[in-house]
Formats: sequence, structure tokens, C-alpha cells
Amino acid sequence: MRVRVVTLNVWNVEGDSRRHNIINQELRRLKPDLVALQEVIQSAEARTLDTMMDGLGLHVTHQQDVQVVAPPYADRYGGAAIATRWPHKVVEVLDPRMPQAPDVPWATLAATVDLGDIGSILFIGTTAAWRPAAEAARERHAVAITDLDSRHRQDLPTIIAGDLNANPDAASIRYLTGRQSLDGRSVCYYDAWEIGGHGKGDTWTVANPNAAAGAERIIGQANYHRRFDYVLVGSWDAHPNGRAEIQSAERVFDQPAGGVWPSDHYGVMVDIELQRT
Repeated sequence: MRVRVVTLNVWNVEGDSRRHNIINQELRRLKPDLVALQEVIQSAEARTLDTMMDGLGLHVTHQQDVQVVAPPYADRYGGAAIATRWPHKVVEVLDPRMPQAPDVPWATLAATVDLGDIGSILFIGTTAAWRPAAEAARERHAVAITDLDSRHRQDLPTIIAGDLNANPDAASIRYLTGRQSLDGRSVCYYDAWEIGGHGKGDTWTVANPNAAAGAERIIGQANYHRRFDYVLVGSWDAHPNGRAEIQSAERVFDQPAGGVWPSDHYGVMVDIELQRT
């Protein structure tokens, strides 16, 4: 069974007000089955998730639908949202805030998705701490995500998608992709871009005018290009009865439409062949 996964940080309500309609039009063209969105504002004043999901026929959950209390900064920076072609059930919501990352309002959403005869998957949409010096927080976040997976994983390999705010050589990503241990633990997820993508695949780069202003303020370097956005797929050792073969990975939302860039991040789209073994 072929499944298409798309992840995009939608940059809350910054920038041009037409962006969310542009994202909607591109999602309609891409026809994804599993979607992870980050920094999504969904309020009485700005129902951006409704705009982006309009006409897609997907089942949608925003973190505020399942959280008891909205975390600080959510009104400014938004929250996480997932959308699936098939009905899903949110099984856990992970609050990523910690002393090194108090201004991270984006919850991690874990949902089971029933794909019919081949079984169910666990789909995790996530965002990690954004500050450049917060890798320690990102490491703890990575371990928390894998613990979350171990509590709810299904026969088919887990899919994790989101903005991890870390380049592939960071310890948090090295841990997730089986290259090093953290806290005496080790796991292995396959980085879809590494297997199915071409080139460096930078997703937060000064080549994007929307990102350039933020990079100037936060990084202060003119030549800054990073791959922060990922689709990760669970491996055989955690899923002996399922298989997820990465067919392709490509950047999306990486061109302007009518002169308007969709976000400050580029997105990632991955096609995966799922089967029971």
C-alpha cells in the first residue's frame, strides 16, 4: 500500500496573509495521506487550519482539540496539527516544554491510523526546541518521542514527521537514526531524505526570503542553510511484522506562488510502500 506523507512548518501567521491559501492549493495538488503541520494558529480570529485543510477530505486534529490547557506562547506561535486520509485516534499528547525550552508551545501528537487489511500505524507529528543552543533539550525530546513510540507502536512501522530544528549531524538526529546512543538507550529510524532524497535537502535556508529575516535575527550569518524537517520511519527490529520501504523523498513548498513564499520552511514529501510481513 502506497502512502504519501507531507510535513511543513507553516510559520504561524507571519508574513503575507495569502500564504495559507497557497498552502491549501499545493496540498490539493500533492494529495497527501498523512500530514504533519507545525506552528498552526487555530483561533476565533485566525482559523488557519481550516483554510489549509479546506477541500482535502482529511481527518484533522489540532493539539488544542486534545489538550486540557493551552501552553504559553501558543497564541503567538501556534501548535501542532495532524491530518490523515483515514480516521485516526490520538493516543497521547506530549508536552515538550522543559527548563532549557520553556517557550516551546508545540505539542507532539501521536495517533493510530487504521489502514485496513494491512494493519495500523502510529503517526507522530512533532516539533523540537527551536533555539540554536537548545540541543540538550532536543536530545531529551528525541528520547521522549522514542519512549512514546514504544508505548503505542503498531505492527506497521511508526512514521515520525515534523520540524526537529536540528541538522542531521546533531546528537538528537544521530540518536534517532541509530548513529549514537543517548541516556544509555539506542534506537533506529530511517531518515527518508537520506534514502530517497537528492542533494542536501535544506529546509530552513536564507535562500527563502521568509527565512532570511529570521536567520538574520537569530543566527546573524549570511550563508546559513540547514535541514531541519524530517520524515522518519521505524525499522525492522521494532516492527518484525511490518515493512515500510521509502520510495522517494522531495522538497515541497520551496517555490513562491505569485511572488508569495508559502512559509519560512520548505516542506518534505515522502512516498512509502507499507506492507505486512
